[in-house]
Amino acid sequence: MSSAKTSSVTAAHSVVEPSPASRRIAGALVILYALVTLVPLAWIFLTSIKSPPDSISYPPKILFTPSLEGYCNLFTTRTRQTPDYIAALPPPSGVCDAVTRERNMVIAGPSNFLPRFTNSLIIAFGSTFLAVSLGTLAAYGFSRFKVPLADDLLFFILSTRMMPPIAVAIPIYLMYRQLGLSDTALGMMLLYTAVNVSLAVWLLKGFIDEIPREYEEAAMIDGYTRLQAFFKVVLPQATTGIAATAIFCLIFAWNEYAFASLLTSGSAQTAPPFIPTIIGEGGQDWPAVAAGTTIFLVPILVFTILLRKQLLRGITFGAVRK
Repeated sequence: MSSAKTSSVTAAHSVVEPSPASRRIAGALVILYALVTLVPLAWIFLTSIKSPPDSISYPPKILFTPSLEGYCNLFTTRTRQTPDYIAALPPPSGVCDAVTRERNMVIAGPSNFLPRFTNSLIIAFGSTFLAVSLGTLAAYGFSRFKVPLADDLLFFILSTRMMPPIAVAIPIYLMYRQLGLSDTALGMMLLYTAVNVSLAVWLLKGFIDEIPREYEEAAMIDGYTRLQAFFKVVLPQATTGIAATAIFCLIFAWNEYAFASLLTSGSAQTAPPFIPTIIGEGGQDWPAVAAGTTIFLVPILVFTILLRKQLLRGITFGAVRK
């Protein structure tokens, strides 16, 4: 008995804490990795405030005169006019008007970027809400009830995530065309929901398994129904996992390109397939493309920062811990 206690104490004391040098090295590696991942984002932002000639100059210009031409070109359409026509116009009404006239052009109207960006917001957040809602209910069922062939069903749900999009692109395209869901926000939300439900079920099941059943049993003894116990006891305890799952589902729906390119082309087109098609005079308008990319990054970045604590805890507990 005493030898067993001695061995357990020895094992507990044998855990070696990281040395200060190893901590500094680990910190330096994390900082280096962060810098490497931030360089492309910084380069995109810098390109968005360059003029078109500066954006394609070689070698690339690090020092340049900032310009809002890329953002103006992103939100407007322009037509070229003669210098005499531009000279006869009244003074510019804004920054974009002045920048456009410097290129001997005038603003003809708004571009399609804002409607495409709005489509991304509606489709991504709508599909995320549906996927998380359905995933929470399904995960609760798998966690609390004896479901026949539960392991097989869970594997089948997960296997839908393993399939590459190109494998089902043509069948989905034909099905959507017959159902009239092509180029509709509803069709894209349903598709993204179907893809994200598998991820939501697996992440949330692991998190709901962490919530003691005794909480629900005590609530039902007090007179709550199963549904009331779910909404008033389980959901508040699972908010961290729900938030983490919502981030992962939103990232997929926000960045998805293949199905958006195949199934949308007009009224329901999202920003990812639209941004690369921004063309200026003589070729690709790289400042406008970079400006669109910069703006496109903002919502998902803000959403992730606001829920970063829930994301970390959701990964370490709901998805990993048993």
